[in-house]
Amino acid sequence: MSFPAAFRRLAAVTAGAAALTIGLAVPALAHVSINPGTAEQGGFTKVAFRVPNERDKDSTSKVEVSFPLDHPLPFVSVKPVPGWKVKVTEGKLPKPVTTEYGEITEAVTKVTWSGGKIEPGQFQEFEVSMGALPEDTDRLLFPTTQTYDGGEVVKWADEPKADGSEPEHPAPVLRLTPAAGGDGHGTGTASPSAAPAATDASPAAPSVTAVAASGADSSDGTARALGVAGLILGLVGAVAGVLGLRRGRNA
Repeated sequence: MSFPAAFRRLAAVTAGAAALTIGLAVPALAHVSINPGTAEQGGFTKVAFRVPNERDKDSTSKVEVSFPLDHPLPFVSVKPVPGWKVKVTEGKLPKPVTTEYGEITEAVTKVTWSGGKIEPGQFQEFEVSMGALPEDTDRLLFPTTQTYDGGEVVKWADEPKADGSEPEHPAPVLRLTPAAGGDGHGTGTASPSAAPAATDASPAAPSVTAVAASGADSSDGTARALGVAGLILGLVGAVAGVLGLRRGRNA
């Protein structure tokens, strides 16, 4: 087999393998997701529901995100998206939930974006700020319904499988991790024991300022002394030059 023929065959095989790999990867990436996918228990977070368009012709015209009722979120706010209308729906919970903010009987049950378009081959992110996140679970599910302008409706509502494999239409999942500070609120506030360190360090500031001031005065005095000495040497040199010229003429 000639070298050009072998090279063409190798290129064809490589291209085919790459196409197959991309074809297998696309379905795994083209579902509605939540970003970032993790947040701290007990805290507040801002997430973006990322909605891609999987169709070749139709555009996505409506996105509806359902919020958990078993772990309701007391505070939910949305960021406006140009070209889209947003509707936040509140409703009564199946049963009251007790939190550190009191007993919750109503909460946000659904957020709907409509009136815009996600064209084929594009995606859109819808941002939401929410909290306080529950501390008695390690995940929150947000079943999402995606509607296309051709009338097709896709429900992303499948729960994660026990074996770790991905379901056909997975619901966006927010994983919850223990707060880094260990106080369950994820605020990142410094502990009270750290405060005295800043107080103890403050008296040192005047001494630094004083040293800097005295150093500046010393430098200024030295500069003046050098200037006077240079002026005297210049005068001596001028006098010596005049005397030299006179002696030369007399000679």
